[in-house]
Order: sequence, then structure tokens, then C-alpha cells
Amino acid sequence: MLIAAGIGNTPWTVLAEGIALNIGWSVGQATFLVSVLVLLLWLPLKEKPGVGTILNVVLIAAAIEVMVPRLPVPDSQAMAVAEVLAGVLLIGIGSGIYLTANLGPGPRDGWMTGLQRFSGIPIARVRGGIEVSVLVLGVMMGGTFREGTILFAVLIGPVVAVCLNLAGRFGSPGEVHG
Repeated sequence: MLIAAGIGNTPWTVLAEGIALNIGWSVGQATFLVSVLVLLLWLPLKEKPGVGTILNVVLIAAAIEVMVPRLPVPDSQAMAVAEVLAGVLLIGIGSGIYLTANLGPGPRDGWMTGLQRFSGIPIARVRGGIEVSVLVLGVMMGGTFREGTILFAVLIGPVVAVCLNLAGRFGSPGEVHG
């Protein structure tokens, strides 16, 4: 939805879009490529993928590939912002579900936690450094950085936190929550 809104992408999608523009692929295909390359960065960190890791690589790229051409292109700034906000909410919900399933982190999350473990640098700095780096690289390659990117950056943390809290409250059927 963020891509279709046309007013900026997530930092990783800015990178995928920049790569796509330079090699003649779609953003979905470039997202798959980026995910595989990030998984290769796990090797020296001795991170171990799970089934969720592989599903993340395939399903996110496939969702971008299939959905972006089908989503409406907003005809006003207000509709574009609404589409970005809906996209942030859906990413938050998806993150809350997948992060509580314990099936393995996505490529980017596993790289982040592996770098943090290896370097001892606080996770917020590691994540911030990664996000800024891929954003700058993506912009240099022609990816879209606009107000939607800023909205995503400001809102995704709190939205994921709320969704993680909600997912944790519902948990598995055998768990008791107070």
C-alpha cells in the first residue's frame, strides 16, 4: 500500500525500488533479491533461519509483486496519506503476528539481532544504522523518499509495539493472560 500510495516507501522498499529501477526488475523481484542477499549476511553472524524466515522472504516479495499492480493509485494527497496509514497499520498487525509466532525472524530482523549480538552495540543504534544506510543507498539509486517514508519511520515503532502487545494478550489457546 505504501508503494501504491506514491508518496514514499519504507527504507527497505526504497532500496528495493532503487535496485529495481537500475536492473529492470519489479519492486517485488528486487525485494526477493534483497532478502536473499541479507540472508547471506547472516552467515558470518551464525544466525539460523526458521520456517518463518523463508516464508518472510517469499511471501513479502510475492505480496508486493501481486498486490501493487492491483491497488488503487490515490487521486489526492489525503487519499495517499490514508493509504500509507493503512499500510503502516497492516505492517504493524503482520509484525505482531509473525514476531510472536517464534518461527524465525525475517531476514532484516535476524541481521539486526545478529549484528547486535556480534558487536555489542545497542539494538536501537544497530536498527537505526541499518535503516538509514539502506534508505540513503536506495535514494542514491532512485528509490522514492517522501513524506510517506517519514510517516512510516515515525509511526511503525509505536504501531508494532501496540500490535505486539495485542498479539501477546491473545497468545496461544493454552496460555493464561492476566
